[in-house]
Amino acid sequence: MGAMFRSEQMDLVQLLIQPEAAYSSLAELGELGIAQFRDLNADVNVFQRKYTSEIRRCEEMERKIGYIRRELTKDEVPTPDLSDNIPRTPNSREIIDLEAALEKTENEIIELSENSHALLQNFMELTELKSVLEKTQGFFSDKSAAQNLEATGGDPGSENKPLGFVAGVIPRERVIGFERMLWRVSRGNVFLRQAPIEKPFTDPRSGDEIYKIVFVAFFQGEQLKSRVKKICSGYHASLYPCPNEYNERAEMLQGVRTRIEDLNMVINQTKDQRQRVLISVAKEVPKWEIIVKKVKAIYHTLNMFNVDVSKKCLFGEAWVPTSNLQDVKNALIAGSSAVGSTVPSFLNVISTHEAPPTFNRTNKFTQGFQNLIESYGVASYREANPALYTIITFPFLFAIMFGDLGHGLILLLLGLWMVLWEKSLARNKDEIWQLFFGGRYIILLMGIFSMYTGFVYNDIFSKTMNIFGSSWQINYNTSTIMTNPDLQLNPGEDYSETVYWYGLDPAWMLASNKIIFLNSFKMKLSIIFGVVHMIFGVCMSVVNNTHFKKKINILLDFIPQLMFLVLLFLYMCFMMFFKWVQYTAVTDVDHLKPGCAPSVLIMFINMMLFKRQEPLETCKEFMFDGQQTIQMVFIFLALICIPWLLLAKPFYIKFTRKNRGAGDHVASSGHGDHDDEPMSEIFIHQSIHCIEYILSTISHTASYLRLWALSLAHAQLSEVLYNMVFTIGLKSTGYTGAIMIYVVFWPWAVLTIGILVGMEGLSAFLHTLRLHWVEFMSKFYEGLGYPFQPFSFQAILDAENEEK
Repeated sequence: MGAMFRSEQMDLVQLLIQPEAAYSSLAELGELGIAQFRDLNADVNVFQRKYTSEIRRCEEMERKIGYIRRELTKDEVPTPDLSDNIPRTPNSREIIDLEAALEKTENEIIELSENSHALLQNFMELTELKSVLEKTQGFFSDKSAAQNLEATGGDPGSENKPLGFVAGVIPRERVIGFERMLWRVSRGNVFLRQAPIEKPFTDPRSGDEIYKIVFVAFFQGEQLKSRVKKICSGYHASLYPCPNEYNERAEMLQGVRTRIEDLNMVINQTKDQRQRVLISVAKEVPKWEIIVKKVKAIYHTLNMFNVDVSKKCLFGEAWVPTSNLQDVKNALIAGSSAVGSTVPSFLNVISTHEAPPTFNRTNKFTQGFQNLIESYGVASYREANPALYTIITFPFLFAIMFGDLGHGLILLLLGLWMVLWEKSLARNKDEIWQLFFGGRYIILLMGIFSMYTGFVYNDIFSKTMNIFGSSWQINYNTSTIMTNPDLQLNPGEDYSETVYWYGLDPAWMLASNKIIFLNSFKMKLSIIFGVVHMIFGVCMSVVNNTHFKKKINILLDFIPQLMFLVLLFLYMCFMMFFKWVQYTAVTDVDHLKPGCAPSVLIMFINMMLFKRQEPLETCKEFMFDGQQTIQMVFIFLALICIPWLLLAKPFYIKFTRKNRGAGDHVASSGHGDHDDEPMSEIFIHQSIHCIEYILSTISHTASYLRLWALSLAHAQLSEVLYNMVFTIGLKSTGYTGAIMIYVVFWPWAVLTIGILVGMEGLSAFLHTLRLHWVEFMSKFYEGLGYPFQPFSFQAILDAENEEK
């Protein structure tokens, strides 16, 4: 957890590597993933860089692997998953062998594919011919064809001409246009007969199913024959020879069937051979894909290096965590020894004024919370990291709004399921699922904290638990219930003066005035937690100012901010606690009874407006002696904080500038960021900062009332759902009641999970996120950094998988 307190310290290093050791050294660094390289050739065209030809070779290998992958997918050949067994990067000599293997495999698959396509095309043509010979038998036996053609009244003397015909097949969707065109061109002198082929054909190239129809077109004369053939060609109809005589057709049909049987045998042998080749190569394809991606990434990174004038050394620059400098040195040594280089590589730490990237080390537990913070903005370099505190505050504030023991248990079980089976669930690469799965530990903690607050609220699916025995005595009898069925809890009469051991007394859940009680309780609770949360955020600014050696900001910013917040709003929280302790129904002192307890909100408003309010008889205006004087002092000190926050820092900067003199450009602590800024802009910036803070203390405090509002809404929705749905089953008795409970349980459970856990949980999550981003982090968090993105093979492979 200490590593999460602030980002890692980074160093800018210069790497001097021999060209023969560059590939192996980058391979070692890519496996470690601890160096973010800077592009030293940003002004050089991509095609003019040193390793462009190697990148093109990698792209060609990617093309070949992509072709092989598509063929595997087409034949539904499975490939192994190498996510847990990623191969190491090969040396540069092994890449040549890989290129040769890919070339051989691609050519072999292409040859088998072409042979298969040719055989399938031949098979389809023979099948079409067989269909033509089978279907036309019925056409020729029907003598009405010739009779109909003669009845059309053709050319004079046409009755003496022999009747000609063409036969073939045509796609089903083209038949209507084909028939219409024949009619128009021949002026009705072509007689068309057709019959559908029931079984669809498979396209040899695309694999799509094609439905076709056998047709025979009868006509007279060579002129019509020529026109009919042109129309058939235009509509992509396939024409086949068909003898006039039955015996010839039968003999031809028998020959076609024999050829189809022989061709089927050859096709099956070709498929078996193709399947064997694909199965053997399927084991290697995932490994080849990973290797080529790694090699391509290495050459892309090497293109960021510069070459010295002698072309005997490559030098590059990279950001590296200070704690990993030795790891980088070891990687360079390993890279040089891998190729037997006699000249070692060097690493030099160089100084720079450039802001380093922000790198927070995380694990699978803390990564989700870090993502929540970085969704708002990446922390500035070495800035205090809010994710560390969010681990506790985020699920706790969520649980205040979502407090229900039963609903929290559902969230807990969901989070536990994703945590215990995370290895198998992580294989699902769906984008929405990965977003949800990445927050599994957040969901787990939200469930645990919601169970805790549900236990405090004494609320489980809108019902209560009487574990320790109620501290209230219900003084109702039969006549009282008949006249007034609502249960009103009166502390003066029904309270036994013993505190319920933990959480809310179960008697409140039965009382008709529970809303009034819970309203007051949860509203005050939300204000108390909100003020504490904001004070903690203001105090975190001390951590940043101390680390960045701007301790003067503690005096100029932190102290007036904290005083303003404490003197007004923390004082209001103190009055809430004091009111709870001071006033009680069990007392003989009149002004300490509940009826005399002043409203904390009205008292705070009167304090801010310098107003007085006459108390009731036997009551006092203030809770304790000297309260009015204390409030006047607090208001006076809070008002002093406003000009303090507004003017102290600008005047300090102006004063120190004069003392430094015109030639002194050394930045002093506290105002080093404003050396080149005009004083007018400094005054304007500080004015905006002051106004924003003063107004935000009021608006942010009110914003925490969402804790109260959503908590009440969640409890009321749960109660309404139970009373309107589940109680239907409880109203029946006997066997009917058992069946009704079973029937009603399912819609109640679905609505509970869908609305109360799903929608209400999402709403509470978003409100909690806003409270952290705006109300808490705005007190100390700048979020102006940029993330550390090291050269990492694992990150590259993960990004590729997400794109897929």
